[in-house]
Amino acid sequence: MNRDTLLHIIRFIVLVLIQVFILNHINFLGYLNPYIYVIFILMAPININKGLFLVISFMLGLIIDMFGDSGGVHAAACTVIAFFRPVALRSVFGLSYEFQTVKLSNVGFGERFAYVILMVLTHHIVLFSLEIFNFSHILLIIKKTLFSSLFTIVITMLVLVLFRRNDS
Repeated sequence: MNRDTLLHIIRFIVLVLIQVFILNHINFLGYLNPYIYVIFILMAPININKGLFLVISFMLGLIIDMFGDSGGVHAAACTVIAFFRPVALRSVFGLSYEFQTVKLSNVGFGERFAYVILMVLTHHIVLFSLEIFNFSHILLIIKKTLFSSLFTIVITMLVLVLFRRNDS
């Protein structure tokens, strides 16, 4: 097992533990609940096997669902953003993605921020749409999506900046 694989396994476990034991118990004003486990999907290698990545993302969401008793909404949201990730990477990073030279630690803050916003908003829209599952509560879906996304984006950007690897 190489160093990068071990790093991704540790990242998976640490993010799940932080989400399950700390962040799932934060529900400020009924709308703010950060979901930082999406960092694992955001930071996955570009050249990972697509089928394997979808299964790992599904398992990540399923583990969060099992601990949160949430009926599969996290598994669905994780699978959707794992499937959507190549489109997001291509639209934000362009040719760098096509040649698989993108490293989240080496790109500018603006590109990293756009990528995080796109992925987190997609995740939260799917998550809260499936959680509430009632079109008559569209304003509640929008409110929960916006507030939780804002909180998640801020925490995610802080984590990405603080734990950035220096690849020379």
